[in-house]
Amino acid sequence: MHPFATYVIRSYYKAIGWSEDDFYAHITRSSNAILDFDVPSGLKFAISKSPNPSFKTSYSMSALPSLHGSIGYIFTSCNLDIRGSGNVRVKDMVDRFRVYDQPRRPEGKPEEWLAGERVDTRDYLLYGRIYVPTGRLEAIYSTQVTPTLQALVAAISDPRHSLYSGERHRSGASPSNVLVKLQHSTGRWCTEYSWSAEDQMWGVQCMHNFGKLGTSTSHDTPDDASKEKPKRVDEEDAMEGGLKGRISAGAEFYLSTKEKSAGVSAGIRFTTLPDATPPSAQVPQPPNGATAPPGPPSQPPTTITAVFNPMLGHVSGAYAARVSRDLSLCSRFDFNVYSYESEWSLGAEWWTRRHKPKSESPVVPDLSSPTLPLVVTPVQPPPPPQNDDIQGVVKARASTTTDVSLMWEGRIRNLLVSLGITSNLSSRAKPIKAVGLEISYFGSE
Repeated sequence: MHPFATYVIRSYYKAIGWSEDDFYAHITRSSNAILDFDVPSGLKFAISKSPNPSFKTSYSMSALPSLHGSIGYIFTSCNLDIRGSGNVRVKDMVDRFRVYDQPRRPEGKPEEWLAGERVDTRDYLLYGRIYVPTGRLEAIYSTQVTPTLQALVAAISDPRHSLYSGERHRSGASPSNVLVKLQHSTGRWCTEYSWSAEDQMWGVQCMHNFGKLGTSTSHDTPDDASKEKPKRVDEEDAMEGGLKGRISAGAEFYLSTKEKSAGVSAGIRFTTLPDATPPSAQVPQPPNGATAPPGPPSQPPTTITAVFNPMLGHVSGAYAARVSRDLSLCSRFDFNVYSYESEWSLGAEWWTRRHKPKSESPVVPDLSSPTLPLVVTPVQPPPPPQNDDIQGVVKARASTTTDVSLMWEGRIRNLLVSLGITSNLSSRAKPIKAVGLEISYFGSE
């Protein structure tokens, strides 16, 4: 389950029209959501509150295996529509398999002028969290410099390391670190520049999205949407058979002046069309009271990724697809060309729904012909758009390393709950490696 801070930060990016999905760092996000989910460890409670649309607070406590907690605060320049844990969409609080929106150029908010002077300001986010009793401090500052340029500064400070300065100097570890990122997105190209103070690491990541870009729908009217709809295919007309989709390719390069080392990797991603998993701003919705016209079944949402690190000799390929409305499967193969070590992982996520009883049609008498026998005609109200809702998700993964993990995430009344277990089937002495329960509650203003 996402921490409350992650939920707020993603809501902030959505409010300012910024998308993280097209950057190279998230090229394998769809497969990682199924295969690399984090099983909670021990017992953890979290309570959060939104006193107003701009300010949020969060408190957490872990009771097992040791007692510790944290206090966090978030402030945003723009008002955010943050829902409480009792009515927030469960899918917004968990990492899941998704087919993301078609890349498009970010658009900034309209300019505001007063008496001939521009009065609108840049949007920004401030986040801070302190852990007790350790005193570890985390802070994030993010601001949108221009509609296509965003800057982020993250800092970490741990005073405990000052007590072990000798060991710290011998090991080379630092008690604090500052990370600076500059992200530039034009829809077609998404580039990220980063610098880390601890190891003097400089990095560049770049992603190129082939095919057509998505068009903005923020200022479109229903009439405009009905007049012209973009082709949901790539640059060329699709051929019969096979999967129709778009391709993204990227690479990254890192250089550490302190460690005198470097790193490089490259990756490619294929995503099927339609462009996004509903609900999406790019998928036109029918007018109120109307139903979508029937048509042939669409192709299964599929994402195929491949990543190669030539310096380490690591190759990874993943295939993820939604085989039904509530079931998604993923398979990944990792191989090292230098050591010939390999790993094969399988995972699945299954969404559970709570069925609601359908409303019965009221019966009214037909009085149009008083001389005829009374005819009772049932009134046919429009059917509800959905007869069930998401209750939770069950995730499972297994690999050739004999580690098996199982986790359930969902909502119980007004609480968001995560329950998971990780086991090692090859160990008879300790077959259960970890068991955890996480409970979180947050309310809106």
